[in-house]
Amino acid sequence: MMTDKAEEMTTTACAESQELGFAEETKQADDYVFPTSLTQRRFWVLDQLEPGNPAYNIAVRFRLKGALNVEILERAFNEMIRRHEVLRTRFTAQDGQPVQIIASAFSLNVPVTDFRNIPESQRSEEAERFTVADAEKRFDLSVLPLMRINLLRLADEEHMLLITIHHIVSDGWSIGVITDELGALYEAFIHGREPNLPELPIQYADFTVWQKDQLDNNPLNKELDYWKEKLRDLAQLEVMTDHPRPSTQSHDGEIISILLPKTLTDSLRDLSAQQGVTLFMTMLAVFKVLVQRYTGQEDIVVGSPIAGRNKVEVEPLIGVFINTLVLRTALTDNPMFVELLGRVSQTVLESVTHQDIPFEQLVDVLRPKRDAGRNPLFQINFAYQRDFIKPLHFADITLTAIPSKSPGAIFDLNFFLVERAEGWRASCEYNTKLFEKATAVRMLSHFHNLLKSVAANPRQHLSDLEMFSVAEREQLLNNWNATQTEYPRERCIHELFEDQVRQTPDRIAVVFENQQLTYQQLNQRANQLAHQLREHDVGPDTLVAICAERSVEMLAGILAILKAGGAYVPLDPTYPSERLAFMLEDAQATVLMTQQRLTETLPTHKATLIYLDTSHAQSSNTLMALQSPQSGATAENLAYVMYTSGSTGK
Repeated sequence: MMTDKAEEMTTTACAESQELGFAEETKQADDYVFPTSLTQRRFWVLDQLEPGNPAYNIAVRFRLKGALNVEILERAFNEMIRRHEVLRTRFTAQDGQPVQIIASAFSLNVPVTDFRNIPESQRSEEAERFTVADAEKRFDLSVLPLMRINLLRLADEEHMLLITIHHIVSDGWSIGVITDELGALYEAFIHGREPNLPELPIQYADFTVWQKDQLDNNPLNKELDYWKEKLRDLAQLEVMTDHPRPSTQSHDGEIISILLPKTLTDSLRDLSAQQGVTLFMTMLAVFKVLVQRYTGQEDIVVGSPIAGRNKVEVEPLIGVFINTLVLRTALTDNPMFVELLGRVSQTVLESVTHQDIPFEQLVDVLRPKRDAGRNPLFQINFAYQRDFIKPLHFADITLTAIPSKSPGAIFDLNFFLVERAEGWRASCEYNTKLFEKATAVRMLSHFHNLLKSVAANPRQHLSDLEMFSVAEREQLLNNWNATQTEYPRERCIHELFEDQVRQTPDRIAVVFENQQLTYQQLNQRANQLAHQLREHDVGPDTLVAICAERSVEMLAGILAILKAGGAYVPLDPTYPSERLAFMLEDAQATVLMTQQRLTETLPTHKATLIYLDTSHAQSSNTLMALQSPQSGATAENLAYVMYTSGSTGK
């Protein structure tokens, strides 16, 4: 039942829809039209780009033990749908703008799938297969319902309840509301009583109209000014991935979890109290240290969700209120951890103070560079969640949550901590198109180790915090440093590299800033340059000068010289012109490989120029990229010539 306020807003919304020219046939006679919230709008836009993407499904499952009455369970869900308009809401576009269409009434059935005829040894596996398929099943946002209920009967008094709901109408807090109301409604109906749940003070649509009014009449300029300054000159975090980043963002994901020892979390809680910060701030600070170690960067930006329910009226509602804060902290000057904790605390407090700006509006205002392969503003998320789903006992039923698999990864990496009855569970959801499971396992283990190191001594400098286990330290410091290897003496370095290309063509070979090349890509680029060198008579013992800034091009150039059979002579582009002129003259190099932007800084010379940064792009001969040149060089030929910085400089 809509409140008086909701009916008034519906009238306003319908009037607005007519003014905008919305087609009347898009809604039924008993439907109501409302604007969407900004968060709903973003989910709708994302759905237009990739219809039905299951990454935006919220899929939860529960074990029900006891003599379950399925009819009463279905009645409880339908009463919940009556109470919460958002559960009978669908979405459509009018003149390119999304709107909510709320049905005055809607009900659903709860289908039961019986697994009792499956051998007990196979039952769990089959139930898991059904669960995953249901979680990944796509929703059409224009068609009701946007929530699916499935019941799996595993035994006479044991069921699995599956709830899959699209994020456009729900969030994590909402799942807690759903289970709490389900218990109360089932308890009342099974005993023949009318539910005593209070009528909702407002509906989600009321919130969307209020938000629109707030943004139209109060632009939140101070909040926007804060975020513009806070996120000025934002750089992307570059975690080395196991696989090349796809050109368009993939959402294939998996989740792994570990249980943190209670003694550790108690120690960290005590530390937080001593420093006057929250446990979330302490965990976030440790996570930022982890990201720093994995990226080598000191300007660390991660996203973090916030409930967005800072008004008491919205606390009992189902709907998507969640907002995302972009938390940026500098880890410069190698501070002690307690100093970093102060920086993180300030960042969090400032961000929460300015949380009224929806993330969607922030993206619109800041307009970060569009990249179809990345999430805007940040790619790594850190969530600290209260456990919205408590074990419930109603009538003769016990309801407990079962960990679910990921229906899809929205971010490259998503770390989240949840306090459960058995303790704090740390989880890592990772994009499987970017990372192998072993990498995610290692990162989660390193996070655990950093937590232990902080708990043991929070006054350590960041560089002294221990991330590795004893076994990893032994491997890094001793096993991997036992590098004496008998290489075949008749083989050249570029030939050994080509062996590796054949073994792992798609593995990442080189990373520099925001660029990365696989072994195959690096080999092909070097081959193209090597063929050009051969055309200029570069062969065994021929000296080729290379003057380039640090880059993937420089590495491809060195490899190309070796492939052509020549020997490279490195020239530092920061050297004085006179010094470079002497080295070129003394080496008598007939070919100089460089980058176009350095041409004007080079001294006068007689060498033929080959540009590292354009030659491969201009070459149309794909055969040159696929085949290594035959140089005739052996292990006995010259590989490089170095000019020292000693007294003679030769």
